Amino acid sequence: MDNQYKLLIIDDNEEILSTLYDYFKTKYNVVTASNGLDGLKLIEKEKKGFDLVITDIVMPNISGIGIISIVKQKNPDTPIIAITGWGKYPELLAIEVQADLVLEKPFNLLELDRHVAELIKKTIRPQIHTDERR
Repeated sequence: MDNQYKLLIIDDNEEILSTLYDYFKTKYNVVTASNGLDGLKLIEKEKKGFDLVITDIVMPNISGIGIISIVKQKNPDTPIIAITGWGKYPELLAIEVQADLVLEKPFNLLELDRHVAELIKKTIRPQIHTDERR
């Protein structure tokens, strides 16, 4: 992968946000928000959309459930990974609003990295190359 893919990471836990940013910044163009409202502003501002969104589920202002709903409404093909430390109920809500994957905190960074790469690969549309030698 290279930095042409744009990730939005939203989490109100600064330590998790910083860890995810540091981990993914060499592979992707990473944008972060420390709460749902700031995340929503970034989603609205980004004209081309994001290639993938990672969002915490339980946050102040606007929850991850709200973020997932808005992203899926605007861009249904955008993959979303929801992360939570709050057990089954938020997880079930995230699935209901069509999160592509829900991971429980604490999660393994290598596992998350693998899921990010797989979800981006699934949504990339193959480029059609024409034979110009005709």
